[in-house]
Parts: sequence; structure tokens; C-alpha cells
Amino acid sequence: MKSPEQIELTRLQSRLTKRFHKACTDFSLIEDGDHILIGLSGGKDSLALVELLGKRAQIFVPRFKVTAIHVRVRERAYITDISYLQSFCDEFHVPLIVRDTEIGERHATAEFTNSRAAKDPCFLCSWYRRKALFAAAQELGCNKIAFGHHKDDIVETLLMNLVFEGKFTTIYPKLQMNKMPLQLIRPLCLIEEKDLIRYAELRGYIKQKQLCPFEKASSRSDIKQLVTRLEQLNPEVRDSLWGAIMRKQADL
Repeated sequence: MKSPEQIELTRLQSRLTKRFHKACTDFSLIEDGDHILIGLSGGKDSLALVELLGKRAQIFVPRFKVTAIHVRVRERAYITDISYLQSFCDEFHVPLIVRDTEIGERHATAEFTNSRAAKDPCFLCSWYRRKALFAAAQELGCNKIAFGHHKDDIVETLLMNLVFEGKFTTIYPKLQMNKMPLQLIRPLCLIEEKDLIRYAELRGYIKQKQLCPFEKASSRSDIKQLVTRLEQLNPEVRDSLWGAIMRKQADL
């Protein structure tokens, strides 16, 4: 007889899988012959992405390959258990590569004091990690890079860009790069963060050995608090913002 936790896990796994497949279908994220590079940070979202894409790649149609990459930034004091990431990827038949990068002295100088990079330490870290991802994708012959951004990430990014940049833009389920033959895809775009948090708990995902020191103090964490306050005005605010994003994308 299954325990209540096992029953919950089965139901949650089914819901996540259905929303993952719906996203892949609705936004045409996966096609025959794709070689998809997964950005594996080691957090719950990217682990779930490896699991879902790894399982999907074992189905005959469409036929595609996946490779995961974990990028370490020298100046950021977070520690991930590489052996755990390797065993996790092995479980789902996903090859893993590890790359190291560094921000460099130029971006550590006073000339960036008034820039967004200086005000938001996550900006520079993300920029250099992406640079390493793009280089690896071209080196490996990948035509797509998959990120573990979920529905809440997309909504929060919209608000961040409105508040700090004055722009109605966000990260979309699929984006074609202009300067290189790469598409960015986000197969978790229809999945809510609360479901991923609970799924990680039930599945026993192992967290990073040492979290990034800026994880709790960033522009994104401030925006998360803003969304929580907006929900007091409209409990459906996340869906309202998501609808606005989809209408905007349809016009692009």
C-alpha cells in the first residue's frame, strides 16, 4: 500500500509531466534532430528539467539528444556536489560536462559602480554563465539551449524589466538568437514554482553544498515579495500577468 507521500508524488509527477509536454507542444520547443544543451545549475528547477527532458529523449518521436552543462563561476561562493550532479544525469542517460569561468578584473572595477551589474550581483554572474553556455553549445553542435525557468520566473522577469528598465519584456518560452544559430527554450514555462518546490522535496533532490550568498538579497527576491503583495489585491495576479505576456508574444 502506498504512503500518502508516494500518492502525492505520483500525482504531482503526472501534473508536471503533462504541463511539460503541453509546453513542448504549444510552443514547438522540441523537433526531430535537435541537440539540446541543458543549463544545469544544480537547483531544483534545472534538476527537474534534466529529469523531464532525459525521460522525453528516450521516447522515439521526436528523436533528439540532450547534454547537460554545469558552469562554475570562480568569484561566486557557492559549492555544488559535482558527483551528485553526475549520478543524477546518469540516472536519466544525460551526458554531463562541467566548465569553469570567471567574471574578470574589468567588471570588478569602480567603472561599473553605477551600472546594473554593480547593483545586482546576479546580473554579472548570469551574463558570464550564459557566455560559457553559448560557447559550449556551438562547440558541441547543439542547436538549442534549455533553461529551467518556470512560470513564476517569467512573470517576475516581466515585473523586473518594468520596474528597473521601463520595458514590457520578459523571457519567453522560445527565442531565436539573432547572432548565432541557437534557440533558447524553457520547457518548464507552464509549471508553477510551488509545484517544483514540493516535487524536489518528495523526490529527495539534494541541494547545493553552499548556496550563493546573494540568493536572499537580489532584485529578484525583492520582486518576489512585490508579487506576494500584489496577490493581496488580486489573488489571480500571476495568471493576469501571464496572459499579458502571451498576448505580447503573439504580437511579436
